[in-house]
Order: sequence, then structure tokens, then C-alpha cells
Amino acid sequence: MQNAKDTFYITLRDRLAAANPARTIVVRGATRPGLLVEENELATDAVPVDVFRLRWLGLKVDAQSALPLVTMSCEIRYATDGNAGNGGMDRGRLLAAMDAELAAAIAEKPRNTAKMNYSTSPATALETNLFWGDPFFGAVSVTGERLERVATVDVFCFQEAGEL
Repeated sequence: MQNAKDTFYITLRDRLAAANPARTIVVRGATRPGLLVEENELATDAVPVDVFRLRWLGLKVDAQSALPLVTMSCEIRYATDGNAGNGGMDRGRLLAAMDAELAAAIAEKPRNTAKMNYSTSPATALETNLFWGDPFFGAVSVTGERLERVATVDVFCFQEAGEL
């Protein structure tokens, strides 16, 4: 399932970076596109704003066929405080822009891609594809001056022989 998680992350990262190349984050001195996988980063209490944070939640394996069908629930969290130059009064517009970027990246055709093994260099294509459903956007929550939203999307793939 790690191959599926990595493949979805890379696909979403590349689509988001193409939609808005200016949305970046600096992590340990390196500037990267504005999408983090929480399980791959150092734990911190700080919540980065104006970037997307991907978190894997549920996992279901249907082993009724020769290749088990895996369904993973992906949660994408994001928040904004608005721009300081605008006194944070643009936070609704900035959150709406993030909503649009994420919706477009997930809905972009095709809504599938070859599952890749990123533990090799260069990455190698596996035998099956990864595909995903429509995103569900939760309600906006307000924490102090910050606006936050959580979107979820189900990601599907077939587990290949020998794959973890």
C-alpha cells in the first residue's frame, strides 16, 4: 500500500504545483511544492498555513478476487490566516482559492495513474493503476483568526503479488 500512497501523493503534488507554482513550503531549508504528507514529516505542534497536509486514515482490503482491491481514505487539511498586509481580511478568498486548487487537481483527467514504486531510482511502474473518487469538502472551521477545512477522497488500487 505504500506504493499507492506514494503514487497518489506525487500525482497530487505535481498537479497542485502546476496549478499554483507559488504555493510552496520550506522544510528543513528546502523549498518544496505546498503539499506535506504528515506521516513523513517530523512531529510538531505548529500547523503550517497556506499549504495542504495529507493524512492517511482508513484502509479496507477486499480479497474476493485474484488481486485484492484496496480502498484507502485520504484526508487533506488546509488552513489560512489571510495576508498580513490585508489584516487577514482576505482569508475567505484565500481559502476559496485553496478549495478550487484542490478540487481541480483531484478532478483533472485522467483520474487514474500507473502505480509506481518510488523506492527504486528511477521510479518503476508497477502492473496496476491507482484511481480515486470525488473529494468531499467538510465545513469550514474557525480557530481564532484562522480558517480551516478538511477534504477527504477515497483512493483505490489493486494489491499486486509481493507488494506491501
